[in-house]
Amino acid sequence: MIGDAAHIFPAEDGLFEETFSTENTYRVHGLNIRIQQDYSASLGVAASVWDSALHLCQFFEKESLDLSGTRIIELGGGTGLVGIVAARLGAHVTITDLPSAVCQIERNIAVNTPLSGWPSDGPTVSALAWGLDHRRFSSSWDFVLGTDIVYLPETFPLLLDTLVHLCRDGAVVYLASSMRREHGAQDFYDRMLPQMFGVELVHRDPESNINIYKATLR
Repeated sequence: MIGDAAHIFPAEDGLFEETFSTENTYRVHGLNIRIQQDYSASLGVAASVWDSALHLCQFFEKESLDLSGTRIIELGGGTGLVGIVAARLGAHVTITDLPSAVCQIERNIAVNTPLSGWPSDGPTVSALAWGLDHRRFSSSWDFVLGTDIVYLPETFPLLLDTLVHLCRDGAVVYLASSMRREHGAQDFYDRMLPQMFGVELVHRDPESNINIYKATLR
């Protein structure tokens, strides 16, 4: 599985010439979340906290969405920011990404563990390559989350297959994306996702060119 995933989601060897780490604190939902970002060719785009992740957290806060007790799976978690925030708010969270990102997510979970313990339970981390091993995962979720995971057109059918499986029991999908024309994101939301889901644009920020979509399986 890992070999196939590496072929479909190739490491961007030229993305970072040097390997280095940074740590930043993000203030969301009244929480200070410390995130270490390990920049390296092996992690590629998974190393960064992208603006769409912050927009999704802020959207949930603005909408006063109660996540306490909900079952959440995050796709392409990268640094784990969104899943960590959801778990700090009381959700039962599984954060997924390719195997290369798992250690970074686990470290960020560790440094954000409250002294009093997690409200429900700590997030779990699992490797998941879309379209290849998604059937290892349950379909019993309340929410499926993803931020800036729509950027490689060749992965869109795999992502769609994975979303369909995860949502069979009625999960609601929230996807936040930077709408870069060269990445084909608009085509995914306008043409591919509606093949299987009812899709609603729930937030649009023209300044950052970030959209948030809500989707439910038809």
